[in-house]
Amino acid sequence: MEQLTTQLKSQLASLKISEAATILDGLLLEAQAESYSYQQFLSKLVNHELKIREEKQTKKRLKLAAFSEYKTLDDFNIAEQRSLSQKQLNQLRELVWMEQAYSLIFLGPSGVGKTHLAIGLGVEAINRGYKVTFTEMNDLIHLLKTQEISRLSKSKVKRIIASDMVIIDDLMFMAMDKNEANLFFQLINKLYGQSSIVITSNKGPEEWGEILGDPAITVAILDRIIHKSEVIHLTGDSYRIKHRKNIFGNN
Repeated sequence: MEQLTTQLKSQLASLKISEAATILDGLLLEAQAESYSYQQFLSKLVNHELKIREEKQTKKRLKLAAFSEYKTLDDFNIAEQRSLSQKQLNQLRELVWMEQAYSLIFLGPSGVGKTHLAIGLGVEAINRGYKVTFTEMNDLIHLLKTQEISRLSKSKVKRIIASDMVIIDDLMFMAMDKNEANLFFQLINKLYGQSSIVITSNKGPEEWGEILGDPAITVAILDRIIHKSEVIHLTGDSYRIKHRKNIFGNN
């Protein structure tokens, strides 16, 4: 019996069902003790393999997303953000809007939770099996400008285009020249209709023209971003300042 078990584990490994092979000994003993049917035994073996594979895939998607920090929606203090209700947050969390290729625009001053909400939704999407990419606006412009001369930049841009959700943090934080604005438009045009774009910005769409410079490009970008989107205005004082930490504690 021991020789047969060893052979079976080797065969499972050869078939690249390696995680199932690691629990085979224990599961055989459990099956004998609990009098599992053949179907029950096989189901537990296969479910374990699938569970571990999915956990590995989730970790991989999380790494490829390249979040600036790890934030979840559970960590978001909705009580501190009066412009967003718990019901609205729950609706966003359901990700139905992603299935319809809707986009989100979080507007508001620094420190009110825009990036936290964007990353939290990204993590939620990753846990549901979606591909997500996070990028800050200045990094994105650099990637777009260097994709023709850098293999790494080209690979990252390709990953962005293939993502189900693209999070662009601090949109319009920096002024663009005409070439940069045109490259940005080309990216938005490729994402339009196939990916959900989540944007954070401290400037409303009506001010984006000042940063983009070119009126025609501004209209074209707005047309694609705003067409199917929800604009969420966040208000209040900076959470970081309100809950700042200091050297001497409360003394």
